Parts: sequence; C-alpha cells; structure tokens
Amino acid sequence: MEPTTEQRAALGLICDTFLPGDELGLPAATELGAVDTIFRILGRNPREADKKQLAMMLGLWDSRAFGLLTGSGFRRFSALSQERREAALLRLGDSGLAPARAVFQALKQASLLAYNVTPGPTGTNPLWERIGYPAPTGPVANAPAPGLTPQRFTETTTLDCDVVVVGSGAGGGVAAAVLAEAGLDVVVLERGNYYDDKDFGNGELDALTTLYAPGPPSSAEGQITLVAGSCLGGGTVVNWSTSLPTPEGVRKEWAESGVSQFADDEFGDALDTVQRRIGVTANKSPLSARDGILERGAKALGWDVDTLPRNVGDACDAAVECGRCGYGCRLGAKQSVTKTWLHDAAAHGARLVVDADVRTITVRGGTAESVTARNSDGVEITVRARAVVVAAGAIQTPALLLRSGLRNKNIGRYLRLHPAAAVFGVFEEEIRPWEGALQGRISRHHADLDGNGYGVIYETGPIHPGLATGFMSWRGAADHRAAMLDFARTNSIGVITRDRDPGTVSVDGSGEAVVKYRLSDYDANHLHTGIVGAASVLEAAGAQRIYSGHQAGISFEPGVRGSLPEFDAACKKAGYGPGRCSLGALHIMGSARMGGTADLSATNPDGATWEVDNIVVADGSSFPTAPGVNPMVTIEAIGYMNAKRLAARLL
Repeated sequence: MEPTTEQRAALGLICDTFLPGDELGLPAATELGAVDTIFRILGRNPREADKKQLAMMLGLWDSRAFGLLTGSGFRRFSALSQERREAALLRLGDSGLAPARAVFQALKQASLLAYNVTPGPTGTNPLWERIGYPAPTGPVANAPAPGLTPQRFTETTTLDCDVVVVGSGAGGGVAAAVLAEAGLDVVVLERGNYYDDKDFGNGELDALTTLYAPGPPSSAEGQITLVAGSCLGGGTVVNWSTSLPTPEGVRKEWAESGVSQFADDEFGDALDTVQRRIGVTANKSPLSARDGILERGAKALGWDVDTLPRNVGDACDAAVECGRCGYGCRLGAKQSVTKTWLHDAAAHGARLVVDADVRTITVRGGTAESVTARNSDGVEITVRARAVVVAAGAIQTPALLLRSGLRNKNIGRYLRLHPAAAVFGVFEEEIRPWEGALQGRISRHHADLDGNGYGVIYETGPIHPGLATGFMSWRGAADHRAAMLDFARTNSIGVITRDRDPGTVSVDGSGEAVVKYRLSDYDANHLHTGIVGAASVLEAAGAQRIYSGHQAGISFEPGVRGSLPEFDAACKKAGYGPGRCSLGALHIMGSARMGGTADLSATNPDGATWEVDNIVVADGSSFPTAPGVNPMVTIEAIGYMNAKRLAARLL
C-alpha cells in the first residue's frame, strides 16, 4: 500500500508512542525506520479490505473526533504528551469492546515487530547491540548452488500434465514425489518463490517477507495471529524440525470418523516411510539452555519430559545455527520437503513452477479440467490435467475450493489452530534464547485434561526479538523496554492447546481468505491450565520474574512479589477473549477434513472432494480433528497416502 503523508505521520505517532527510544541510545521507532517496515510487511497482504481499513483508521487517527473515541477528549493524538498517548493506547487495549482491543493488538503487534526486526540506517539495530543479539550473518561462505531448478513464467502460458499439484509444502511436496515416481506427468504450482542455503541468514525481516505467508495476518476477530510458510517447500522450510508421529488415540478417533485406514497399516506405513525419508532422529536433540529450563522445572515438579525427534542431518550443529533455522537452515541440515521429496519429484520428471498463485479450478460436468494461476506481475498460467491435488494449506485450500464453485457445506469448517501462548521467565543467568536446538524437549503432563485426549503440551522454541513480540503484552514504553533489555536472560515455555472447538475459513468478495476463530470456554480452560502450568515450571526452574502474554500485564516474582496462586487468579480474571491474551497459530489444520459422509466432511476417505472426485486434498486441512502434536509428519503421511490412492486410480 502507498500511504498518504497524513497516514504515514499518524502511524509514526503510534509507533513512537509504543517505542519512543531512550536517552541511552535506543532510537525512536520513526528514527529507526520502523514505519517503512510496517508498510513493507502490510503491503504484502493480498486482502484489499484490510489495507483500506488500515488506511481509513490512520486517516482518522489524529482527528479530534478520534480523541473522543480513545477517551482523550476533543484533542488530537499529536497534541498529547507521551504519557497521555500511552494512556490512550492502553484504553483501547483494555476496552470492554473486542473490536477496540483488536485495533490495539494489530497496532501493537505491527509496531513492536517492525521495531525489533528493522536493521536501521546502520544495518544493526541498537536494541540488538544492547541485548547481545547478533546482526544478520548472511549465507555461509561455502553454501552450495541450489539443488532445484523451478520455472518462473513471465508470459501467458498453458501446460498439460496428468496431475497438477497446488502447493509444494509438507503435503504437496510428498504427493508430487509419489505421483511422479508412479510414472505420472506432474506439475507443481507454488505461490511463493524458491530459496535454498545461499539465501538464508539475512535476518528476521528478510525471512518474514520472503518465507512466510503474506496474509491473512490474524483471525477476523483479532483472537489469534496466523503464521504459515509460503515458499517452495512451504512450512517445512521454516518448521522447527519437530517430527512427531500422529498419536495412536488420534488415529483411532480419525478412523472412527469414517476413514478406517487411519488406524490401519496403510497410514502406519505412510508414517514410517515419511520419517525415514526426512531422516527423523532423536540423536540430534542436545539440551539447550532453553530446553534445560523446561526439563529442570518439569522434573522438579515430577512431570514427564521426553526428547523430541527432529528431521535433521549430520550437518546440524544443534546450537547457534539451529536457533536461526526457523528463518531457513544455512547449513542445509534440515530435511525439508525442498531437500527430500521435491528432489525425488524432480528426479522423476516433475516440473516445479514458482510465483504461481492458483486462483481457480475449472470444473465442467463434475470433473476438474484445469487450474488457473497468476504470478506477481499478473501473468496468467493455465495447467490442464487429469486430476488436481490441492495442498495449499488449511487457509488457502478451502479458499481455492470455494472460489472454484464447490459448495459442500463442510469446506472451510472445522478449522483447528492449536492455539499457542507463551509464559516468560527472567533468570539470573544468560540464556540467549535465540540459540540452541530448535526444539529438543516436550512435556505431555497436561496432554489429557478431560479423559478424551484434549489438553496442552509444553515445548520451548527459539525466540528472537521480532518473534517474541507476538506473544508479549505492552503496558507502556518503559515496561516494554525493560522486558526487552532482559531478553538475553529470558526464556519462554510454549503452551500448545489441542483445540476441540473449531473456527472457519471463508472468502470475501474478491475471493481472498477470511479466518474466523474464537477460543471456546472449553479450550480456554485448557489453555489457562497450561499457562499456570508453564509458570509453575519456570518457578521450579528458578525464574526471578514470570509474566504471561495477557494484555492486563500479569506477573509475579517468586518469593518477592506475588505468588503462583495470585498469578493463576489474575490470568483467569483477565480471560482469553479476543485481545485479552496474545495467541499464535503455528499449526493450521482441518478446514477440508476427510470423513465418511458428505454431511460431516469436505472430502471422502480417498481425500477427494465429494462433488468432484478428481480433486484430491492432501495437506493439513485433511485432518478430521486437531492432532494435539506438531503436525508436519502427519501432513506428509496424509500427502503420501492420498497420493498413493490417486495414483492407483489414474494408472
């Protein structure tokens, strides 16, 4: 989006209120260049309605009428002191109206993220220097040449093949390999671009604007931030390498939904095959400082702690480099789909196409005949095929099916997000939470809180200055600055909720995806148990200060100020409605689920849509319910299984 002078000035005022800098050398947000970063990030969002809404709000922000809405009186925002501007923002954040809280959260998230990832005029953000966070390293000196040679079309193009695969991530990449190895002519269309070892190491901002999906950035109500990969290889390129198989209880539950093979050898063999191909091992998960705190605290409480298996090769250092791997593995150690299945597909003749955003599937007489994509310059690409595999992720897959005229009532329903929150602990010792094996330990102590397999799991993950802001509150500039200056001594325990109750994906008038999701009371109770559980782990591990992501600013200092029971009560009182607690969705699933009948599912036991049997879904949207564990291996196994079935039908 191209902002007006007034809109840019308004956003600058907002950013400088969140982040005014200090007398010791931290610049204000506008001095650092954070406003340009925000427009760079938000400009990627394909949904024009979101951009227009932002433009309208910024246009009104410094008006006297808007001052009335923020409780500042008939005064312009620019006329207020820093203290009064902060108070105005906090009134939005603490409002009893969910839309007002959503506005605050969107502005807070954009401002804090942009500030913490912007290199600034010198190329090194002064905040990074203050906390000891390293500037971007660039690629390793001996990074090999890219191993794949995808095509990028600059002119209107028509291709013919047996199967076109939409999306190249955990599901699509595996499906492409299976179908190509079966002797079928395969074309893979990927919305993003191709990046390999030599492209990684340029910092958070570069990764966020190249490797991650441009939108939607959050659910429509502002309940939860949405995070998904968008490049050749999809989420497997940025995934934290955790490689857990589908739990047995979940497989049984899915089989009972009418897809019997989930409990049989067919799916079990698919899980085994996938884990072998991507090199899953438990021998490359040494204890990092982060995971050491989880293990120490959990064991002190008598909780279980297990080693997490990961899909990495011998080149993985499981240390400094590994902590950066969520922004692409510079060492080429992560066995992503790009390194494995897509190589297999290409070796068997599959054609890979990048910068191809598939907009529609053409269906005639109940049969899919072709797909139409466009690149970033608007050039149209048509692929005619005997079958279409849709593996665009659990937001874009249902959106594509809906744009293409499919009308099964379950398309876009039953969206699960594994709502994730973080509890932070500040320790006496330096932890450098951005280093160490991506994820090396897990506690399942509260994985079954209801007797039906619904609850939470505890994991850590590398937290970087930008990433961390998505799970933090803001109670004023000084408070936030103090939290960031303690960042090197801070650890977070992640709480991942197996959500029972779903959200939806729909499309707006322009065909772009809209996600609606409100955390149910049932799932919020489980999340609350997890937040208190994470705090108890941090306390048992010796944290000096513990705080949650509640916007109310809830914290305590063991033995000094407050207590765990008081923390528990305060979190419960603050609640988990939109804008009340910072939540993220890193696992997006279930919106075109497999099942035994068209009344209860979007796709049949072969993964084919009920209306058009040569459209097969093969990604996380296929999940009948949430699995309760990191889903990459499960997605790959479904891609493998559904592609095997499709190949048998086509050959």
